[in-house]
Amino acid sequence: MFLFRLILPLLALTLATCATHTPRGPVIVMLAAINDFHGNLELPAGGLPKINSATRELTRTPSGSVARMATVLERLRATHPHFAFVSAGDLVGASPLASGYFDDEPAIEAMNSLGLDLNGVGNHEFDRGVAELQRLQSGGCPRDGCKSGQPFGGAKFQFLAANVIVRETGKPLFAPYAIREFSGIKVAFIGVTLKSTPAILPPKAVAGLDFHDEADTVNKLVPELKRAGVEAMVVLIHQGGFQRGGPNDCSEFRGPIIDVVQRFDPAVDVVISGHTHQAYVCRIGGRLLTSSGSYGRALTAVEMTLDRASRDVISAHAVNHVVRTDIPENPLLAALALRQAQLLKRVDRTVGRVTQTITNSLNADGESPLGQLIADAQLEATREAGAEVAFMNPGGIRVPVDYTDGGAVTYSALYAVQPFGNHLVTLTLRGRQVLQLLEQQWSANGLRRLQISKGSGFAWNPGQPEGARIVRDSVVINGQPLQMERDYRISVNNYLADGGDNLPILREGRNRVTGMQDLDALVAYFEKWSPMTPGRERRVRQITPQEHGR
Repeated sequence: MFLFRLILPLLALTLATCATHTPRGPVIVMLAAINDFHGNLELPAGGLPKINSATRELTRTPSGSVARMATVLERLRATHPHFAFVSAGDLVGASPLASGYFDDEPAIEAMNSLGLDLNGVGNHEFDRGVAELQRLQSGGCPRDGCKSGQPFGGAKFQFLAANVIVRETGKPLFAPYAIREFSGIKVAFIGVTLKSTPAILPPKAVAGLDFHDEADTVNKLVPELKRAGVEAMVVLIHQGGFQRGGPNDCSEFRGPIIDVVQRFDPAVDVVISGHTHQAYVCRIGGRLLTSSGSYGRALTAVEMTLDRASRDVISAHAVNHVVRTDIPENPLLAALALRQAQLLKRVDRTVGRVTQTITNSLNADGESPLGQLIADAQLEATREAGAEVAFMNPGGIRVPVDYTDGGAVTYSALYAVQPFGNHLVTLTLRGRQVLQLLEQQWSANGLRRLQISKGSGFAWNPGQPEGARIVRDSVVINGQPLQMERDYRISVNNYLADGGDNLPILREGRNRVTGMQDLDALVAYFEKWSPMTPGRERRVRQITPQEHGR
């Protein structure tokens, strides 16, 4: 009896102690997220864009670099025991020289150092083909060796691509999802690539792959995840939208991501998006939707609250933290960026000058000063092949040429503008095909605003239906009105020549001549004509509403 009486208080004390230490209340999980990093180890050109919703004035804030991003991540990790760092795609591809020259191995190494957990694969990860993407995941050097002179171990984080299917096997190229546990609660992260990837990449880059509908793919996975005990679901999707506001706004939001999110199963709690290079924090149908913008200029912090009983997300909030230039640099990541800069000294040099920044921002007509300049450079580089006009796709113009160091422009600065290594192709189209090309700028996947070289131009009417928006008698090629049955020699890059950007008419081009790389043409143009000043010529003109009624 004495022993029993002794045990009872001890048992009560033990139970009280267990009760004290039994976790109660919700679980708070912090997700740090980026998208469209594109190998920007150092401070990227241009700055984080912000549009004043009242005045429509565009301002840009210098921000970015992996060394500063590391500091922001350290601060978030230190205050949140339940933490994950994720990406919504385009970590690599279209990268500046510091990463692109080394086959984007530095970008992967930087993400390893930052502790990235997962990456939902974007379209630019496929720029160099499937085999190269698989090498970035698993490690090893290209056939011509690792340019850094060091072995490459691959990504320590996992690539996800639920809707990218290998046609031969019928299976996903990478794992469709990953499950992480936070205080015993499972959270699924589903990676999805935009289904239109084949339309915006050269065919050889995605050969043998099928890209399935994003929402359908995610919804089919929901029952499987629920059987695995998952209620909390996060989608890392490389598709996005547009808005007019700051990085934490959702002003006049539009874009293809809206339909995708609205079609997601209600089980999906948070959507981390990308692709459009726009930063936003939105609610679509009550569901949180975020994007950090691009180039590491901002980092999204998503705070999810998980209920222990239901194991589901009961609330989610997000803030985009601008990676400001006054944030201290992490010394290890700063050393990585410095190492790359030192390695590049043997290939970098000053190639010209600018009198002010030459922007790649499109105006209401659909032109940019840098787009005009590049089209002019490509026309000049292909005159010997008979070129009369050159067209450039704005998606291939990654950053502006900033006015820095007294206007000096380096090879690396121009590499950041055109990092794809495309070759120029001069081909022949009949006049009616040129008109069709201009009409194809409007497609099911949105507007592809071609930049046109000097001496040529056209007007377009947004009030007319797709396929009839070009004002026919406004089209001028090389100073002369377009003639429907005459042959014209036009120059484009090989991406467009293969029908990229949903411009299939270019595949019909005859008498093809392949020339120099587009970057080399731009460098030669700067070397010959510097100092460069932004052009003010209006080659493309949008018909105004007042003109519609005339």
